[in-house]
Amino acid sequence: MATPRDIRRMAFSALYQLDAHDRPDEAQVRASLDEVRQGHDSAIDEKDREKAMALARAAFETRGEADREVMELSPGWPAHRQPAVDRAIIRLAWYELTSGRTSPKIAVNEAVELAKEFSTEKSPAFVNGVLDKVLKRVLASVAAPEPPAELAPDPSVEKT
Repeated sequence: MATPRDIRRMAFSALYQLDAHDRPDEAQVRASLDEVRQGHDSAIDEKDREKAMALARAAFETRGEADREVMELSPGWPAHRQPAVDRAIIRLAWYELTSGRTSPKIAVNEAVELAKEFSTEKSPAFVNGVLDKVLKRVLASVAAPEPPAELAPDPSVEKT
């Protein structure tokens, strides 16, 4: 059975491939996940491969939202200027952060580890910096929930 890190690593690989092709062949992407696993001790089965593909698909489907938020938080580095590897890592982590699928701090840490393994020397710091801004937004939205309707100010009452 694959570990969560193994599944995330496969999802990153699949997301990278989905992003690289106009019309990706999901069967080919799924088959390539076996190559990602070579050299690792834990076994992979069809269930693990499907978990990775589902995670990659979800991140791919929400890439527009991820790109908009990253553009807002780091206007000098929009998605089209980012290296493809970094873009895939950020999109995957953004999805994990905003979906509540993974502990936010774990999602950021795992993204930095992927950047160390697959990208340039400067990428871990870049990925960490971008995702730290997303993390702060996510944590702020969790920490400041809307007050219950019965406690919210009455909009019909004017303040003096």
